[in-house]
This record gives sequence, C-alpha cells and structure tokens, in this order.
Amino acid sequence: MVKKTSLASALQVASGKEVPVLESPSPAEVKPNSSTVLPPSRQGKKAITGYFDPAVSRQLRQLALDKDTTVQALLSEGLNELFIKYGRNPIA
Repeated sequence: MVKKTSLASALQVASGKEVPVLESPSPAEVKPNSSTVLPPSRQGKKAITGYFDPAVSRQLRQLALDKDTTVQALLSEGLNELFIKYGRNPIA
C-alpha cells in the first residue's frame, strides 16, 4: 500500500526544499480487489444508504443524542421492526 504523504512533507516538496520519494508497494502489501482496508467492526458487513431530506438526518441524530445511543443502533431497531411487520426474522 502506498503511504500517504504528510502535509509537512507535501509543503516541503512544494517549496522545492525536498525531493519527493515515491515508494512502490511490495507484492505482499497488494491485495486484489481491495481499495481500502476495513476496520474489524465493518468486515463482513454491507453499507445500506438512502437519500432523505436534511431534516430527517437532523431528527435522527437528535433522537440518538436524546436516547444516548447511535444512529446505527436506531436504524437497526427500525429495520428489525420493518422485518417483523412483513413477517421476516429481525436480523439487523
């Protein structure tokens, strides 16, 4: 994996005070079909997204704050209720 350049290094290169050194990844570091490394909490998971009015986002975040929980936990609760409503197992 190519290491990202720090801001300080980029500024030095831009000012002409330092010559950039480009490193190529070793074969062991190259993972096929993987552009990013996921944290363990996201491995084996799939993102579900949707587009809503900004007020929906604000209200959901405020509800999470009021209930001292996370938006993801609230969405999981809501999906499970939807699954139950339609006769499916609550697996979220």
